[in-house]
Amino acid sequence: MRNKLIAGNWKMQGSLAENSALLQSVSAGAAILPTVSMAVMVPFPYLAQAQSILTGSRCAWGAQDVSEEPSGAFTGEVSVAMLLDMVCLYTIVGHSERRARHAETDARVAAKARAAIEGSIIPIICVGETLAEREAGHTLAVVHRQLDAVLACLGVHRLAQAVLAYEPVWAIGTGRSATPEQAQEVHAALRLRISNADWVVGAGLQILYGGSVKPSNALELMGLPDVDGALVGGASLVADDFMAIGRAAATA
Repeated sequence: MRNKLIAGNWKMQGSLAENSALLQSVSAGAAILPTVSMAVMVPFPYLAQAQSILTGSRCAWGAQDVSEEPSGAFTGEVSVAMLLDMVCLYTIVGHSERRARHAETDARVAAKARAAIEGSIIPIICVGETLAEREAGHTLAVVHRQLDAVLACLGVHRLAQAVLAYEPVWAIGTGRSATPEQAQEVHAALRLRISNADWVVGAGLQILYGGSVKPSNALELMGLPDVDGALVGGASLVADDFMAIGRAAATA
């Protein structure tokens, strides 16, 4: 049985003062959820703070992006080696906001995932469709295209060292969430795509759901057979909400 992972994506939010209370609450809450893995993906300037507060706790930490380049003249970029200095376990790659605002292609997302894996950091690889793509009936074609770019770059066996996250773009930060039926359909299709290449990898891969996950819908989503946790946005900034989602994952 696959372990559940609840990962919080703070996006470009937080302050040293606010983070301190939030991280301490999450650290305490994770201690009483031994069957669920918890993690927070914080802005680069706060990685040292997350490391300081969360070291020794049951909550991991990570970054929201990483460069595919090992080092060099890449102003504003952050390398895998730098994340390792902060003892990051995870990094997000391919979030829809990065794809849209920074024109990240499927190939670049795949290269970032490969760099993370080669550096022993677990990439949380995001895939998802826009509202227009869903309404046109292209959801599975879009997420398969995004996944196939990763498989072509990594190979299916190295995908076992990653986490996949389905985030319908139309549900991110909008208050709308995919219905349980919509989420399960896409998660099952992604798992089948991988299983067709390697059954063991497909069966074992964690696939998270992201897109307006909150305490009120978490239990139903976490109970779906192919949903292995959540990539949580706004609710991860409220300790009580984030831990409520963790408890839902433990119960499901």
